[in-house]
Amino acid sequence: MHTVSRLIVVVLFEGVDLLDVTGPPEVFSLARRETDEAADYDVVLAAETMDPVTTGAGVRVLPDVTFDELSARSIDTLIVPGAVEMDGRRGVHPRIDPAVVDRVRRLAGRTRRVTSVCVGAHILAAAGLLDGKRATTHWSTAQRLAADHPAVEVDADPIFIREGDVWTGAGISACLDLSLALVADDLGEAVALRVARQLVMYLKRPSGQSQFSVPLEQVSTTRRVEDLRHHILRHLAEPLTVADLAACAHVSDRQLTRIFKNELGTTPHAYIESVRVEAARRQLESTDATLERVASTCGFGTVDTLVRAFRRRLDTTPTEYRRRFRTGASAPGQAAPPGSVGVRRRRPRGSGGRRLR
Repeated sequence: MHTVSRLIVVVLFEGVDLLDVTGPPEVFSLARRETDEAADYDVVLAAETMDPVTTGAGVRVLPDVTFDELSARSIDTLIVPGAVEMDGRRGVHPRIDPAVVDRVRRLAGRTRRVTSVCVGAHILAAAGLLDGKRATTHWSTAQRLAADHPAVEVDADPIFIREGDVWTGAGISACLDLSLALVADDLGEAVALRVARQLVMYLKRPSGQSQFSVPLEQVSTTRRVEDLRHHILRHLAEPLTVADLAACAHVSDRQLTRIFKNELGTTPHAYIESVRVEAARRQLESTDATLERVASTCGFGTVDTLVRAFRRRLDTTPTEYRRRFRTGASAPGQAAPPGSVGVRRRRPRGSGGRRLR
């Protein structure tokens, strides 16, 4: 393999998320190791000055270069991490420094490809780099991104999106998926696979893979809706109609539909399907149950209905999903691929919402 020198610049600023900064360099470092240095990635951390930068985790990071020192250099990949602030109600808000936005805009003009990690998409959008493009960010700030930048087509579901030479990633750990995709784009899937195995993670979660756990997508604010959610989970294998749920909540059908729209932002039918898909995902990841069994216990009734729901919600099939994300033993009738590593994707816990990923 011929050596190709690529300058990778990670933008540093006060309060930046630590894993956003450290995750991608680890991937590029492993790519060099797995190719005996043929993948000549030169990763540098750039900031306004050479003073230590304090990350959101409180860990201080030393820059390698200043932004001004990069003014005469051609950049292969610009990585823009994010930073968040919490309000008094534990709401998450992106931190956007106009000086950083200006630096990113100028650096992007000398860069082959630009990427953002997590809420770093807000910085790219503020710099005008996402106008007319489809982009993703962390689910908690996606509505804010869409509201602030109507010229951007925001899709909060995928873990990363590529639009030409601009890549955007979702939650924090998705920086690894995004970085693996960059390595695959540069050096091919085989190299990215070797890196993924060293990281003990699958290659690769497809860019369309959902970034969140469906039943925890919205946090309800009333006891009545929480009771309905638990009722749905307890009776998932049974037919669940609007009339059934309305009777359970002691409201009319029309009022039930209004409650779901106001509290969960969806319809009863769509919410039930999302919960069933999530339950099926867990079974496909962790059990050897047949598709017929999964369809039955999750309330789909038939395999065809299960398949249609997976295509609609996840843009894949149950069989393909199991092949990618199966943990432990292989699915029935299948041998584990040589050298494969079985790991469980981390899931949010509890009913209070989703963790940054």
